[in-house]
Amino acid sequence: MGRVVPAYSELARAMNVKGSVRLQVVVAPNGLPKSVRVIGGHPVLAQAAERAIQKWKWERIAHDTSEPIELRFNPE
Repeated sequence: MGRVVPAYSELARAMNVKGSVRLQVVVAPNGLPKSVRVIGGHPVLAQAAERAIQKWKWERIAHDTSEPIELRFNPE
């Protein structure tokens, strides 16, 4: 799986926001994300998490799959 690390935004850094974002991703047969739904986490971090996941790539398979993903953010 090809992963892009989410960017820690200047707003999140200024607010000292840290924590996790939980997402549910539907992966298409071509290995690209078909849909991304945030199911938990700070809204400032959620946007960065969604943008990163949209660039991820999984192995090709015969059908859609649903993947739970958790991304952790720390301002350090």
